[in-house]
Amino acid sequence: MRVSLYVVVGGFALLTGCQTLDNHQVTKPEAQTVTTENTVPQYYLATEPESAQVTDVWERIRQGMQLPVPDKKLVNYYRDWYINNPKHLEVISERAAPYMYLIVEELEKRHLPIEIALLPIIESAFDPSASSASAASGLWQFTTPMASHFGLEMNWWYDGRRDVPASTTAALDMLEYLYNKTNNNWLYAIAAYNTGESKVLNAIKRNEDKGLKTDFWSLDLPKETKRYVPQLLALAEVIKHADEYGITLAPINNSPSIEVVDIDSQIDLAMAAGLANMTTTELAKLNPGYNRWATSPLGPHTLVLPIDKSEEFKKALAETESEARVSWLRYTIKSGDSIGSIAQKHHTTVNAIRAANGMKSNNIVAGRHLIIPVSADDKQLYALSTSQKLPKKAAGATSGNKLTYQVKSGDSLWQIAQAHNVSVKQLTAWNHLSKDSKLQTGQKLTIVAPQEKLDSEHIRTVSYKVKSGDSLAQIASKFKVTVAELLEWNSLTPSQYILPGQVLKLVVDESNLNA
Repeated sequence: MRVSLYVVVGGFALLTGCQTLDNHQVTKPEAQTVTTENTVPQYYLATEPESAQVTDVWERIRQGMQLPVPDKKLVNYYRDWYINNPKHLEVISERAAPYMYLIVEELEKRHLPIEIALLPIIESAFDPSASSASAASGLWQFTTPMASHFGLEMNWWYDGRRDVPASTTAALDMLEYLYNKTNNNWLYAIAAYNTGESKVLNAIKRNEDKGLKTDFWSLDLPKETKRYVPQLLALAEVIKHADEYGITLAPINNSPSIEVVDIDSQIDLAMAAGLANMTTTELAKLNPGYNRWATSPLGPHTLVLPIDKSEEFKKALAETESEARVSWLRYTIKSGDSIGSIAQKHHTTVNAIRAANGMKSNNIVAGRHLIIPVSADDKQLYALSTSQKLPKKAAGATSGNKLTYQVKSGDSLWQIAQAHNVSVKQLTAWNHLSKDSKLQTGQKLTIVAPQEKLDSEHIRTVSYKVKSGDSLAQIASKFKVTVAELLEWNSLTPSQYILPGQVLKLVVDESNLNA
């Protein structure tokens, strides 16, 4: 049994968004709750469970919990919400199954609070493809700047924010950094994960200057952050006493269920699925970081595979030459072609074509040939990530009215989508882009929408704060939209629950509301 000595002080955080950590005083609680933060000693001994004797990861988490749960209004509120909505955690526990063992292993290796394993429940409902209105993405909801800062790659082929093993490493690196920056206080660090270290440190300094208490509960922080930490503590309390509260958690074997396999080179995902004796959809579900039909030519050269498929895959991969891992097309250059239009037509990049053909510039000559990497399974070509659609599905959307928009300096996909009352997802599908694509001034985009949507002066994007008792169906009915539209606008899945205080985006026709 390993025993580690930790220094502690005090705080935590809630819903999706930024990232930072908070200092939490920790001791092994004798009861379900601790009345005040001040009752917790400055030092505590974290005793790691004998995990080999535990068969369920949830039990391993329960045995390792150390953060005290105070008797606070918001903690009690969120605890009651989880208890009154048992289906929520039941669904999420099933979704967490492939990843939770990996996360817990990494936390214990680093001697970090086991409760951090529950953050993805709050951040993304354990959906690696989740994205937020603030452009955060992935299981741990990284924003682009934070993802880059903590070493996650993001390009046309790959988004490390959605790669679960990679983003888990980055998230724990960030939490350790925040813990150190916030004077070794876990509640501060977790709060900072939500709102940023500067806001937490500034709040502490303001209270110090006024002679006020500086524990997490006394700080003047953004409302979302004030709720974030209590929600995590409430969640830990409910999971620790799930049986008593009537919460059913899908059992997760306390052993690896996935393996990260080094593949050394780019590979077509459809081919990789065949080598692993899986469907392309099954493989893509475990590898949501890949935006396209293949892994990135420049890496990372890794795939996440089920543990029971990995050996079979590695053996088959070793018998497959690297040149044969991607399909190639011999293309005859036509008059008027540009390397950019050829890349777009074949759903690849200019750099990939240049690399495949040993080109030093973008100059091409009609009548000559190019070798172009293409998908081995065209049926699956655009079904591999939330940012893509099959070209024929995009074409089918033209039953509405189609217009061409020329990109202006300073435009973004989000701004253009908002101005035309469509979603970024639709805009990227119609133009064969990813949501992270960089727009060029003068670039032409196709936009499809019903005529009444294009012409109406009454279309508005509004924000709605969820009230207690609200459901998606009730909100959709109130604003005369569909539940499917609500899900799309807010990057939600049908199985996700909405929480009181959560803000939803809606595109509404005010003339309908007044009818």
